[in-house]
Amino acid sequence: MLKEAPDHHDADLVLKLYDLRREPVMREARQAINSQFWPRNAEEAIAVTTSEHPLNVPFRQTAGYWEMVYSMARHGIIHPDFLVENNGEGLFLYARVEPYLTAFRQASSPRAFRNAEWVSLNCETGRVLVEGYRARIQRVLESGR
Repeated sequence: MLKEAPDHHDADLVLKLYDLRREPVMREARQAINSQFWPRNAEEAIAVTTSEHPLNVPFRQTAGYWEMVYSMARHGIIHPDFLVENNGEGLFLYARVEPYLTAFRQASSPRAFRNAEWVSLNCETGRVLVEGYRARIQRVLESGR
């Protein structure tokens, strides 16, 4: 059952999640993914899952972190909109993989990004953020980055 309103437990979880994001290795992984991972096709999106890809470790750490975070919303542990208002960055990663999600799941895991996908479909704030991220990604890709 999903929470109808956030409470002090939600606030405590969001603050703890923020602290985890600031951990040096996590911060480095997030920075690498947010600045260097811009797949233009399914092959590029899937390539990051191979152990020899230079972004494999940052990708696994970052994607795994955000899937853990969004699972808390999907399972009713934290209020979804409150969580996403304060933790939307994982949806930015999801939006970069989303166009290739079927192929990505076939190549890696049928459960890949299922929690981020749930947030993007079932949370108003998530829907709005993903829509904005799609436009932002399109602009970056069109700029030749």
